[in-house]
Amino acid sequence: MRYRPEHKAETHRKIVKDASRRIRAEGTTGAAVSTVMRDAGLTHGGFYKHFASKDELLAESLSQAFEDTGDRLAHAAEQSKPETAWKAIVRTYLSLEYCDHVEYGCPLPALAPELARAGKTMKPRIFEELKKYKSRMLPFMPGQRTADKDRAFFSIFSTMVGAMEIARLLPEHAMREKVLETAREFLLRSF
Repeated sequence: MRYRPEHKAETHRKIVKDASRRIRAEGTTGAAVSTVMRDAGLTHGGFYKHFASKDELLAESLSQAFEDTGDRLAHAAEQSKPETAWKAIVRTYLSLEYCDHVEYGCPLPALAPELARAGKTMKPRIFEELKKYKSRMLPFMPGQRTADKDRAFFSIFSTMVGAMEIARLLPEHAMREKVLETAREFLLRSF
């Protein structure tokens, strides 16, 4: 059976999207090649027609996760006035919905400890993704000068990532909401 010329690219995108959600939900080991390929309706053997290695799939999946998150946060910011765009990002990120759906959330609270232990070949790729993410968010950050926006980015995102990690550890809805609400209020008063 012959496929359309764009079929391989479409299949590749589907594999990456599915793997991106899976690694956020289950960690980097959750994106087992056989599981990812089965979810895409393909065989394990077809993996190497799309990727040179599992690290390549992981890198593309991570890139997709940062892109998805950046899209969602940028959309929230763009719906606000420029001077309050960063507040929309904080409210979106530190929401219970975002907390409860790790598979669609920021990869940092989901994967930071695993990414910190990544091998030497993955570290530069992870760093590049972090730089792209920061560049995408920087225009929305509070501050007049680039240095001010840069400091705000690190303060805001470090606080949000930490709060999200802690909230996801907690068993009760009310406890998770309290952590998120406290971090939200702190950030919204701080800049």
